[in-house]
Amino acid sequence: MAKAADHYFKVDPWYIVEEDFNPEYGLTAESVFSLANEYMGVRGYFEEGYGGNRLLGSYFNGVYERQKAAAQGYKGIVQEAEFMVNSLDWLYLRITAGEEKLDLACSVFKDFKRTLSLKDGLLVREFVWQTAAGALGIRMERLISMVHNEKAAQRITVTSRGFQGSLCVRAGLDFDTVHGGEGLKLWDCVERGAYKNEAFLKGVTKTTAMTVESRCVFAGSMTEKADIEPVTEENKAYVNYRFSLNQGESLVLEKLVLNRTALSDKKENIIKETGKWQDFDALLSQNGEWWEDVWKRSDIEIIGDEENQQGIRFCIFQMFQTYHGAVRGTNIGAKGLTGEAYNGNAFWDTETYCLPFFLFHDITAAKNLLYFRYATLEEAKERAKALDCRGAFYPIATISGRECCNLWQHASLQLQASTAVAYGIWLYEKVTGDTSFMTKYGLTMLIEICRMLASRGDYNASHTRYGYYGVMGPDEFQMMVNHNCYTNYMGRFTLLYCLQTIDKMQEKEPARLSEIFEKEGFSGEERRDWQKKAEDMYIPYDENEKLFEQHKGYFDLPHVDVDAIPIEEFPLYHHWSYDRIYRNDMIKQPDVLMFLFLFNSQFSQEVIRQNYEFYEPRCIHESSLSPSVHSILAAQLHKQEEAFAFFGFATRMDLDNYNRNSGEGLHTTSIAAAWMNIVYGFGGLRCDGEMLSLAPSIPEKWESYRFRIVYEGTVICVEVKRNRVVLHTLGGKNVKLCIYGEPASLGEEKQVFVMPA
Repeated sequence: MAKAADHYFKVDPWYIVEEDFNPEYGLTAESVFSLANEYMGVRGYFEEGYGGNRLLGSYFNGVYERQKAAAQGYKGIVQEAEFMVNSLDWLYLRITAGEEKLDLACSVFKDFKRTLSLKDGLLVREFVWQTAAGALGIRMERLISMVHNEKAAQRITVTSRGFQGSLCVRAGLDFDTVHGGEGLKLWDCVERGAYKNEAFLKGVTKTTAMTVESRCVFAGSMTEKADIEPVTEENKAYVNYRFSLNQGESLVLEKLVLNRTALSDKKENIIKETGKWQDFDALLSQNGEWWEDVWKRSDIEIIGDEENQQGIRFCIFQMFQTYHGAVRGTNIGAKGLTGEAYNGNAFWDTETYCLPFFLFHDITAAKNLLYFRYATLEEAKERAKALDCRGAFYPIATISGRECCNLWQHASLQLQASTAVAYGIWLYEKVTGDTSFMTKYGLTMLIEICRMLASRGDYNASHTRYGYYGVMGPDEFQMMVNHNCYTNYMGRFTLLYCLQTIDKMQEKEPARLSEIFEKEGFSGEERRDWQKKAEDMYIPYDENEKLFEQHKGYFDLPHVDVDAIPIEEFPLYHHWSYDRIYRNDMIKQPDVLMFLFLFNSQFSQEVIRQNYEFYEPRCIHESSLSPSVHSILAAQLHKQEEAFAFFGFATRMDLDNYNRNSGEGLHTTSIAAAWMNIVYGFGGLRCDGEMLSLAPSIPEKWESYRFRIVYEGTVICVEVKRNRVVLHTLGGKNVKLCIYGEPASLGEEKQVFVMPA
């Protein structure tokens, strides 16, 4: 795998530390130091302004803009795209010492250090500013509340270290932001106000008319000493604090922020918001308690590998920052709330990579992710009509439920978003045992997806094989292929799963089933059609070689030695002509190996080995989702060195900037895959069979490791050592599972299991 790591951040088990700021790594650091709470997120940009390269990014989940796509005269090609819009800068700050403005692109400074605590989400930046009038110690702190979705806080401490003279600290709110992807200002500021120790702004997006309101109040010793000047401009509201600072003196300004979008349940104007405002330390303390509970349920501890210890905790931290079920009806963008790449769109990664993480940590969050697909079912049905299909065709990229990808070869040829929704419903029901989601929402979605699958596919000329023609599977380096194995396999699974669900509901809830049939206009003719097409589904497979063919004709493609591609040619989309990528057997990300992972218990070790050893050398891992699946299967096949090599790439994807694009935002869904890499890979967790099972192994480098999952409402603690595994629960009820293929019942008392040689 021709990828290499940058080692920039200091290794620490609980902190991300940057020492001595390097402008060339500025965008990557902004992404890594992003803060979020699902409701809102902000990149780690310098709030005081910065004349160098940066992306001043502030985002709200579900707040988006719309733009016309390039004119196309073909039916089914997207005419409009939607993207998560860069919003107000609620961290807006300017500091002036005499006539000098603080700007780390040109100011003289030393002793720079920035630290993100994974224990409470506090981001701290400290440095000494050398001004003409003497040195100033600057400390900037920020946090976003994990307890109160709409609240955030900022604190600035200015300390004289030889400086004596006048200072001005300007703090407030700014809607004069530019969307990085478009290079445009996309907000109209419709209300503004600045008062003593307070500021207020309300903005409306230019096209979608979505609103964001923000109110901030100020406190601290700086407000008591300074001359205060409230100011409003066209897109800004702020307060100037002017004061003299004596040698050795230190002053503090706290800024408490309340942000509200139109998606909020609270409808009153926040300028009228009443009640006690909490101070910075109170919000920080609440965050500490919130994160303490998270780590109690979800921590992974590695003994003997500090780099991957930091990496996996960073991944878990970012997953909970990105989503924890706080805002119903939203999804997870490929970059979360950390950047504008992929336009903030959600992909099929949500159900295949992110959902398992939440199923074993936060059932409410898992259910909310699936509910998003139900809430946008009508948009999926409209998309199906545009593609001459019946039923629901879920978009490959979306924010609102509408297709936002204007690349027809992806938006029109990829069926995996729809089958991933079906897989997500199946996995949710299997892991949780909750059948209520199915009766309320799930079966309706399955019926509509199956209608699409039954109308999008076709029979061959002899009418002996059913399958999908002119498609693109998960491997996006193979376009317009016939009988993509993943697509056909998932299509068959979805059709059969829907029919099985109907049979179960007919037995247990016939009245509810009748309601759904009547509403959906479902007929026995449809049922027979789906059964026949599922039975006739063509799965390209060589029985002698135990190999699935990725698509019909794949085995005849010219071969490319992926290890011979120079590192300077990555990413390939930027260095190879578009058509060159499609002319060989090189794979972007797992395709056949993907369904072998999703339905692992259905395949023998021999089949998995044969396919892994054939397809792994052909994969270039141009997708950040790719290494983890390979690592998980390598661990299952006892290829420990290979598994460990892929694992390191996954956990430190962004910290070490492996793909040279972390500055665009974090790879959120691959962060979820990194968690699976440990728990499914080395931990051997499988949940697709009849019973939850574990088969832990341990990398040679590690002394031991521990992970925790929540199953059936109970925390299961797994400790893996060199030759044994220790399992127990934290309270709750006894849990039944398989360990190395043998049934076991776990309780609070620790049980020791011998690891097979």
